[in-house]
Amino acid sequence: MSDSAAVEPDTTVADDEAVETDVDAEAAADEVDDETVVATADPDDEASTESEGGEAADRDLGEMGDGSPISVLSVIEAILFASDCPLPAAKIARVVAAGKAREIKKHIETLNERYETVGAAYRIEEGAGGYQMLTLPDFHPWLSKLRQTRAMNRLTKPALETLAIVAYRQPALRADVEVVRGVASGEVLNRLREMGLVAIVGRAEEIGRPMLYGTTRRFLEVFGLQRLEDLPAIEELKPPS
Repeated sequence: MSDSAAVEPDTTVADDEAVETDVDAEAAADEVDDETVVATADPDDEASTESEGGEAADRDLGEMGDGSPISVLSVIEAILFASDCPLPAAKIARVVAAGKAREIKKHIETLNERYETVGAAYRIEEGAGGYQMLTLPDFHPWLSKLRQTRAMNRLTKPALETLAIVAYRQPALRADVEVVRGVASGEVLNRLREMGLVAIVGRAEEIGRPMLYGTTRRFLEVFGLQRLEDLPAIEELKPPS
């Protein structure tokens, strides 16, 4: 009777395949977990960004005399209220030192929404390369009456003297005008500005950056001039000796 050896099946290949299958399954599970983390992280990131934007608008930059906070919105409003010309968003951002130009635009939108809610007579409008606080067109009838009333007033002798100095020395500092006249001329200059004959044309590169004054197109119209070069020479204005 011959002995026959039992043949055992070779399971090495099957075991290897099982191990590879397990590895692939774990890798696939890791990928799914990664995608889940990314998918759940995105909304959080967006919410965080929106929250930061909201906090920027409400962030306090200081305190007023009564202890109430000074917000970014309040500073932007004050800057635009005091400006005589349109201010670019980038310049406002540099002055405020809080946020960038695109954030300043969002703050301005928020301010305009507030004005509309309370029925304010003004808005912050964009034009001429910047933003400026302007009254609404609905109030034109009353504002035009105000301008007409101011225009009806005659120029006084101090006003004519001040206007002449500005016209011939522009751009002129208030100090220049006062040196020639020998008296304070701040109120006279403000009056000429209200009449539209004089305007602030810039700031001097001196300590304190004082304002520079110059004449306007209205000045040319009132005195019948085409351009400043049409002004008579100073020598022609001197009385004969």
